[in-house]
Amino acid sequence: MPPRAKKSLGQNFLKDRNIAARIAAQLHIGPDDWVIEIGPGPGALTRHIHAAGPARLFLLEKDHHWAREHRLHPLAGTPEAQVVLTDALLFPWERLDAAHPWKVIGNLPYNVASPLMWDICSRAPGLVRASFMIQKEVGERIVAAPGSRQYGALSVWLQCFTKPEWCFVVPPHVFTPRPKVDSAVLAFTPRTDRPDAVQSKRLARVLRLCFQQRRKQLQGILRPHVGGDASALLAGLGIDPAARPETLSPERFIALGEAVAMSAIA
Repeated sequence: MPPRAKKSLGQNFLKDRNIAARIAAQLHIGPDDWVIEIGPGPGALTRHIHAAGPARLFLLEKDHHWAREHRLHPLAGTPEAQVVLTDALLFPWERLDAAHPWKVIGNLPYNVASPLMWDICSRAPGLVRASFMIQKEVGERIVAAPGSRQYGALSVWLQCFTKPEWCFVVPPHVFTPRPKVDSAVLAFTPRTDRPDAVQSKRLARVLRLCFQQRRKQLQGILRPHVGGDASALLAGLGIDPAARPETLSPERFIALGEAVAMSAIA
């Protein structure tokens, strides 16, 4: 199966077996796990995932060519991989319920990695671990701490739902075609105190409001969107009204989302 990378799909195929083995190892696959791989392509990661012996293996592939190849040339032994021809951005992640321990892995295309991780980590109730290879710069944003230049809405969102773990950097020369930047592998473990559906909607709204105007003070950003005094609302949460969005912790953003929503109702 010669690689046929498609620029339209953001494909960069991994060709280093040692790196592929290291990425798969980050998922900590056990015999009871149900594993989803996003965009298997020629199968560099698939071989190692399959060899780890999960209970079930699903391959989500948008490229007709590679979906057909995996169906025509399945890996020998168990589990038998179920190939799903689909766009992972349209996949109903909420269907990964807690009836099974779900683990998700993928060498994610740079152009869709952020929205994919945003959805998977927040919408899959049965998720127990994920491992993704993404652009290094995006990985740095995800693990960034409050007050840093990289800290933003993606950082807050993923840190509210998971505990992101920086694993290692992957250089460009292990891919074909070769990307222009370094990649990074991150692992994600869901938090037990992650926001529920209502909190998630409120959190998403306040993140959108705040980080679209991240250079402004919070009191100025929120003033048009709260029912009363924005400065008093912030002070009541122990937040300096003159603070800027990138200084707040994920926990503070959850509380702020709730407070803003309730002020509109009052």
